Amino acid sequence: MSEANSVEALLEEARLTASVPPPAERQRLREAASLSRAQVAAAVGVGRSTVANWETGVSEPTPPGRLPYLKLLKGLAEIYPASSAPAAVPEPTADSVPPSFAATPETLRGPDGRAIEGDPGPCIRCGVETTYQSTDGRPLHSGALCQPANPATHRATPPAPTAPSAQSTAQAAPVSPSPTPAPLPSRPERRARSAARAQADTAHLISRAVHEEAERAGGDEETALKALIKRAIPDVMHLFNETRATARYDYTAYPALPDILKKPSKKDPDQIWEARPKFHHPGYSLRAPGEVQVTALDVNAAYLSALKTWLPIGKLEHSTGSDGVEPKRSGVHLITPAPWEHPHLPDPIGDRDEPGALWVTNSTLRLLQRLAGPKYNLTNAPVIHESWTSGATENFLDALRKLLSAARDEAIANNDTLTLEYLKAMYSKFISTMGESIHNREMVRPDWMHIIHSQAYANLWGKAYKAHQAGLDVVAMMGTDELHVTGDWRQVFPEGRGVAQMKIKHGDAKASGEYTVGTVTG
Repeated sequence: MSEANSVEALLEEARLTASVPPPAERQRLREAASLSRAQVAAAVGVGRSTVANWETGVSEPTPPGRLPYLKLLKGLAEIYPASSAPAAVPEPTADSVPPSFAATPETLRGPDGRAIEGDPGPCIRCGVETTYQSTDGRPLHSGALCQPANPATHRATPPAPTAPSAQSTAQAAPVSPSPTPAPLPSRPERRARSAARAQADTAHLISRAVHEEAERAGGDEETALKALIKRAIPDVMHLFNETRATARYDYTAYPALPDILKKPSKKDPDQIWEARPKFHHPGYSLRAPGEVQVTALDVNAAYLSALKTWLPIGKLEHSTGSDGVEPKRSGVHLITPAPWEHPHLPDPIGDRDEPGALWVTNSTLRLLQRLAGPKYNLTNAPVIHESWTSGATENFLDALRKLLSAARDEAIANNDTLTLEYLKAMYSKFISTMGESIHNREMVRPDWMHIIHSQAYANLWGKAYKAHQAGLDVVAMMGTDELHVTGDWRQVFPEGRGVAQMKIKHGDAKASGEYTVGTVTG
């Protein structure tokens, strides 16, 4: 670069730096252009949360993203000056409704019946921008799925102040001194608010995806759901990347895996035993006559809850004996479990065809060690032969878990089945494809997949033990979410569809979720 060009570049940066707008104006400019924080972050080469911090005043723009960010703000300010904020879209009246609206215009569709996209513009129904078209070529939301106006660009105009009367002016009270301004929020408070905004921005991606597919399908929920399930894997990976924007650990640094975690072929599994439960109480039988009432309970979002577990974040290192077993390490372990001598409680290791040593995950080992401890004293500690472990964290997937849980709660509150099924597809496919899968090339961590599965089974075992301690008999326990018990289960578990609640299982052979069994003697 010539000397003149170098000087001009410095002068340009100085001009931009001198005119950097305040945080609130930065946010206004972005919203005026209908840009997401993720889009701005990608354009200037920083994380989404960094853009959020710049807009909320938590931090100021710094290199290397500062110069491109300031250039963007300058360009947006020229397009959207502060004095030209977009006016509110008026509510349609009988006089203002276009003839085509009164005649209920139809959405332009292709031969397959799906809505066709075109140039964006304000919808003739609600005024909010859409890429879908009516049959006469004007912008129109598909399937009458009009959105509420964006609060950032549709603000109500405050009423004009009324001029005071002479009498009220004469009797006006003395002006009191201005109140002391409220103290600025502390740095932790600003961080909390920034995190809340970032989560809200990310959660918007979920609602936007549902709206897009519902719109493309013209309101046909079944067609929209098929499309959402088809895009569930890339969508959940995008959400995961958003929650990891400023994270400390990079999941894409795949460590070399030991042979026990590698499939010998596409059809054959690796050597890890996930401790899948399949328990039936020996004292009860469907074939024996009797009137013992049993309720089949369903654990809500079992895999979603299991995202809260200890995951190895570095290269797995080999150790022998118990050398690699520490509270803040995780991985897989070759153990010989002690015999389980409680026929009325599920074996925490699951149903095994052969006794002896086997490879288990850290989730299973932690459960066995707890049950061998003084609190439970139900078994002896397993013998640990060797391990593949690394330093671990319990919070690696916690931001994603909280995001999906909050969206799930909102969908349940709104009776939004479409969003609920979309969320279920996202978290279940996220887990099932994070190993060696052709459907997800972004993440190759079979150790994580096994650990999360095992955590779901360990969580279910904990619920079975809680029921047993409350005096209920555990008649059966299967998979990650099925628990059959006798007695008044509502005294033990809260009922509902929330993640921390249980509900009666439906849709299986026992359609009612309640049935009777007989007792077996001898």
